[in-house]
Amino acid sequence: MRNLSIQLYTVRGSLEADPASALERLASIGFRQVEPFGLVDFADRLAEPLDRLDLSAPTAHVKLAGADLDAVFSAARRLGVGTVIDPMIDPARWTTREGVEAVAAELQEASARAAEQGLRVGYHNHAFELESRIAGTSALEVFAEAVGDAVDLEVDTYWAEVGGESAPELLRRLGERVVAIHVKDGPKTKVNTDQVAVGAGSMPIQEILAAAPRALPVVELDDFSGEIFDAVAASHSHLTSS
Repeated sequence: MRNLSIQLYTVRGSLEADPASALERLASIGFRQVEPFGLVDFADRLAEPLDRLDLSAPTAHVKLAGADLDAVFSAARRLGVGTVIDPMIDPARWTTREGVEAVAAELQEASARAAEQGLRVGYHNHAFELESRIAGTSALEVFAEAVGDAVDLEVDTYWAEVGGESAPELLRRLGERVVAIHVKDGPKTKVNTDQVAVGAGSMPIQEILAAAPRALPVVELDDFSGEIFDAVAASHSHLTSS
């Protein structure tokens, strides 16, 4: 299995209570990479344990649209993050071509500023960017065309399927634009607690991985009805043994 990361939102309760302990548990499971969320807020608390545990954070989630980009880029440099990814932009902005193109322009501007710092910016989808259709094309793909190579894509494969797309087919269409993928499993509903460990649901995991061979796989559960670290460990085991 190629490099494997985990979105820290998955273990947010433990992370907020004791970041060092949460990261130690993830490292003991076998993760060597993590994807922070709330980058600016958490950078100070993550820096020491990441360094001590030899964990890297190649990507991170942080609001970019309308944000203090100087603070974002400073936090990214502190943790060694190479790509900062906006996790969600207001769904109302994805319903028209004009709205999507305005989002693209805003992230292109952020990208230009990031490049001055040696950083990249990206965008992570939910279901609504796939559910919204503009002249028969998903809003996410309209965005990808409008934004060009300036902005990377992190495709959340679960939300893509919930949004009505075949995640493998979407990944093949987007090609090298996709630098990371969120790998999660479940019955493809919008109920977060329905999500399960990777390999225990109905997602076509192996086909997804094959469709984006160069993208960084990032394990994520938005929520879980049981012990979250058990699901994380099972996900890691499934992905590293398959």
